Amino acid sequence: MTAQPHAVVARLGEDFLAEAFGRTFRVIPGDAQCIAGLLDWDDLNEIIARHRLEPPRLRLSADGVVVPLDAYTVREVARRRTVWHRIHPASLHEQLAQGATMVIDAFDELHPGVHGLAHALEARLRSKVQVNLYASWKPREGFGVHWDDHDVVVVQVDGHKRWKIYGPTRVAPMYRDVTETAPPSDEPVAEFVLTPGDILYLPRGWWHAVSASEGQRSLHLTCGLSSTTGVDLVSWVLDTLRAEQTVRADLPHFGSSDQKQHVVDQLRDLLVKEMANGSLIDRYFQHRDADEPVRFRPSLPFVDAVPADPGVRARMLTARHTLSTTDDGNAVLTAGGESWTFTAPALPLLKRLADRSEHRLADLVSDTELTLGQAAAVISELVNGQVASVRGTQ
Repeated sequence: MTAQPHAVVARLGEDFLAEAFGRTFRVIPGDAQCIAGLLDWDDLNEIIARHRLEPPRLRLSADGVVVPLDAYTVREVARRRTVWHRIHPASLHEQLAQGATMVIDAFDELHPGVHGLAHALEARLRSKVQVNLYASWKPREGFGVHWDDHDVVVVQVDGHKRWKIYGPTRVAPMYRDVTETAPPSDEPVAEFVLTPGDILYLPRGWWHAVSASEGQRSLHLTCGLSSTTGVDLVSWVLDTLRAEQTVRADLPHFGSSDQKQHVVDQLRDLLVKEMANGSLIDRYFQHRDADEPVRFRPSLPFVDAVPADPGVRARMLTARHTLSTTDDGNAVLTAGGESWTFTAPALPLLKRLADRSEHRLADLVSDTELTLGQAAAVISELVNGQVASVRGTQ
């Protein structure tokens, strides 16, 4: 049985969103069957062997200290004098056996199954996601007691991982903050061991420490979510107010006190009016969804246009696109920061694409007024806009 990323993400149900998300940590028990086929050690070995994972993309850490590169890599100089650090397997094994933790950043860009997990999480939690991989073998903490400036969803893939949760000492701390975050008390508020299939959600700012449980090997994925804060909302409002002349005008550096106060009053009135809009947050999230960065994928060999081949398969690359209709029935797709307007007959095709699954061109035109050529033209527009991709029949 192969794990389906959507099935993993589905375990973050409505009760999780209502009771835990953004509020408190939660452990969602599972078993090895829940994540069977998602990722294994052979996958990891192949990726390390076949990719130049230059540090800090791949790095080792022990007791909160980064392990020096020369402890597990060999400096290589290519014929054209390109310098890179090749992983030395025996030295890597030695460092890991001594208790170092291995981290690979943005693992979702390297592994199809983990890519699918990240994509499904983005659609579910309406947030950009980066997945980092962690592997360890000893009950030695790789990073000490620390907190992250973003929420995380942890998926235990293999082995056991012991977590100590200390809770937050500052509400909603930020990477760029105005004060330091005080350290936690010595005693954790919770301590538990994750086993294969378990999921842990941890809000940003919650202090924690992690180690392999009782020296057993551990492999887990940490899915980092991009936080959306009041700072982001206010920054967006200020950007939209650039349409106002008062906002664009120079400040009266040499003006009188009355002139300066007049400008401040005008700016205040503009901000108050905008912030009093009850739909402001919804509008902002719609903007964020429409402007979502795309997980790009080329559509080789089709460099000119998508052929009118019924077996060609297409899918959307965005997780948070929106589809709407105009008063005259035209279909409007907004994705990746761009919008496309198509005539009404294209709407059924776009609705099928919007489910983020892969579809044959023949299925996309089924029960529509479109010909294969017209459907291929619609898909070509989206491929050129970098929000969709296609692949051949083989």
